[in-house]
Amino acid sequence: MFITFGIKDFIDILLVAILLYYSYKVMRSSGSINVFAGILIFVVIWLLVTQVLEMRLLGSILDKFVSVGVLVLVILFQDEIRRFLLLIGSHQHVSALVKFFAGAKQEMVSHDDIMPIVLACMNMSKRRIGALIVIERNFPLNDIIRTGEDIDAKINQRLIENIFFKNSPLHDGAMIISKRRIKAAGCILPVSHNLDIPKELGLRHRAALGVSQESDAQAIIVSEETGAISIAYRGQYYLRLNAEELERRLTSCD
Repeated sequence: MFITFGIKDFIDILLVAILLYYSYKVMRSSGSINVFAGILIFVVIWLLVTQVLEMRLLGSILDKFVSVGVLVLVILFQDEIRRFLLLIGSHQHVSALVKFFAGAKQEMVSHDDIMPIVLACMNMSKRRIGALIVIERNFPLNDIIRTGEDIDAKINQRLIENIFFKNSPLHDGAMIISKRRIKAAGCILPVSHNLDIPKELGLRHRAALGVSQESDAQAIIVSEETGAISIAYRGQYYLRLNAEELERRLTSCD
């Protein structure tokens, strides 16, 4: 008996590999990598029992677990599934394709708007003033904006520094910048539960990583303890940036 291997089989294996890779990436960023490994082991055992060894009794029991388990996984991992779909939908080429067919043209933050943010971050870094600034990209942050105080002002260096001044009532929350405007301040961000976050990074860094996992936004952190400037983007940290690196990261589309 010969096994035929065609182009459809190659595409099938490739798509499964891509699916597993993106699932692994989402699970790792959310700290659920052990659960992901357990699910893979269970699927392998189920395939061996039902397809290879053809054990009818054990296979029927595992089939029941699989049929119910899909619904259980959707309930337990609804946040991870949302991040998985966001990770695919926010990909640069996919976003460009959606905008092309939808005819939508979103007003993104320009280079002229970036410079007041960079200068404000550098000044706050020198004075050890903590700050958390989130720049919206393709994914809307309306739910997060509603948790803070409406500002709706032009991006201005002094305004940013005044909001994060230690005696300001809004300095503890996050500032949201959307469509070339400071939309809100004092906003509450979702906190990441990733266990791989270094212990020396505080709550601002966890909140920045959390919003970067649930959206394609860029989150700038100015550490109150060290004055170091960092960015969280797509579930990754870029730590201890200087002015040039910060500007390059904020103007980059990758």
